[in-house]
Amino acid sequence: NRIQSIIVCNRLSIVFNRLCSFFLNPRHLGAGIVATNTLFSEERRARILELVQERKKLVVSELCTVLGVSPATVRGDLRDLDREGLLVRTHGGAIEKARASFELTSNKRSTVNLAAKQAIAKSATQFVEDGDTIVLDTGTTTVELAKRLVSRRRLTVVTNDLQIAGVLEEVPGLEIVLLGGTLRKGYHCTVGPGALRLTHDLRVDTAFMATNSLSLAAGATTPDLHQAETKKAMISMARKIILLCDSSKIGRESFARFAGLDQIDVLVTEQLGDEARGVFEEQGMEVVVANGSKPG
Repeated sequence: NRIQSIIVCNRLSIVFNRLCSFFLNPRHLGAGIVATNTLFSEERRARILELVQERKKLVVSELCTVLGVSPATVRGDLRDLDREGLLVRTHGGAIEKARASFELTSNKRSTVNLAAKQAIAKSATQFVEDGDTIVLDTGTTTVELAKRLVSRRRLTVVTNDLQIAGVLEEVPGLEIVLLGGTLRKGYHCTVGPGALRLTHDLRVDTAFMATNSLSLAAGATTPDLHQAETKKAMISMARKIILLCDSSKIGRESFARFAGLDQIDVLVTEQLGDEARGVFEEQGMEVVVANGSKPG
């Protein structure tokens, strides 16, 4: 694949560059070869790509130890690799780049950026009042939100996520409306005509939506077309749309769009720069940064 080809090409380039550097350096003429632990930038980045393919998730401090360089150097390498689309930078490290048509299963996604998802879920609870009727879209972040609703009363929760239904099933005073349809194996949710049918007749106060990607150009997107159609139907049920999206997904695009930026009332994330925040607010969104603030 592309990343493996880049790794091989980088290795060949590194060998060539080292030979050129050695033979063209006057200090080396007539001298023996001197061993060195210094890595060229191309070699560091090739090693980083190997590690992210192997481990799926990297931390800056670990890379500093492995590569023998400063945190600033590692962050620069991760930034460059992210810009080239070869991995995804996260707060404090990086994760493997997922293709637009590829999606990790729910079990694998549940531990990725977990602290961020928990912070987002905690912040999102401010938009839930006792007596509300809400949609909880399928997703690992919305599962975290469901866990924080067990103390609420007189809620009606519409969902297509089996894990969310399981979390809330035994909570007194909560009514769970589980959308039917075809089980999407590995993702603990239902999609298809069966899931869509009931949405035409329901209206809710708020829809809490999850996403795989969010960008200014494409809006909110997901790798699966059937999942996108189900998400669109959920959005059509609600008077208010709240998107839960950790920062690693911002600036990314997946295969199928399910919401434009103009459809999203509130964006809840755990980290967002002032410039990016301003761009989203210009689109009419309220932006809430978990452990941060929302506009007054």
